[in-house]
Amino acid sequence: MKPWALILGASSGFGGATALELAKHGYNIFGVHLDRQITMPNVTSLIKKIEHLKQHAVFFNINAADSIKRNEVLDEMQERLNTYHDKGMIKVLMHSLAFGTLKPFIAKSQNNCISQAQVEMTMDVMANSLIYWTQGLVFRNLLADGGRIFALTSAGSHSVIPFYGAVSAAKAALESHIRQLAFELASMNVTANAIMAGVTDTPALAKIPGAKTMIDSTKLKNPRGRLTEPEDVAKAIAMLCSDGAGWISGNVLGVDGAEDIINFTGERATHSIK
Repeated sequence: MKPWALILGASSGFGGATALELAKHGYNIFGVHLDRQITMPNVTSLIKKIEHLKQHAVFFNINAADSIKRNEVLDEMQERLNTYHDKGMIKVLMHSLAFGTLKPFIAKSQNNCISQAQVEMTMDVMANSLIYWTQGLVFRNLLADGGRIFALTSAGSHSVIPFYGAVSAAKAALESHIRQLAFELASMNVTANAIMAGVTDTPALAKIPGAKTMIDSTKLKNPRGRLTEPEDVAKAIAMLCSDGAGWISGNVLGVDGAEDIINFTGERATHSIK
């Protein structure tokens, strides 16, 4: 029986690249995404690429933070896995949801700063939803023994970026959730790790004010002289799904070409070996 991966935020960026990479490694894919009609052709294209690799691709266009929709999708997944005789074969859960409010905490006008509802929504979608999806898999006996859980975090979890305060808090919470899941799921031989990607030119990054400046400065800062690509992250996740990575759990793992450790503001953060 082929293993399955459940990817939250599967239609683009890290989620889309990982769905395709895991399909290359023999995984069937459940994808959860939220797309409007204008971006649905990208989803259709991704599904065709996965199916071209002879894997199943079952995608759900829903709000992943909606509890009713979440349970409906989990129930449908359970029915499908029973049909495929693959009960308990979801080997990978990946959380790559990027939907939050980018506003300052403090402004002179209430309309110009973030509201309580926006803070709570950001935290629920970008952090707490990981808990609820994991619970749903365990309750239904769908999470495989020896499974892998991954959550996408960023350097913003421990540093300040303008307008990023609520997302930063959510990323920090997400890393905490990963640590707790690593502890509580250890008896199932399930690992949980946060993947801290470097700055990547994704649709989520484009929504951050000053994204172009961030891209330009990262190209100077990163010792490899380029941005992180979604495929860099996807390949790292595929590697961490191997049997040999079963003792790696509860960590924040940087996939950034050493970007986060560099504190450099000059022309290029390089070192030539002579």
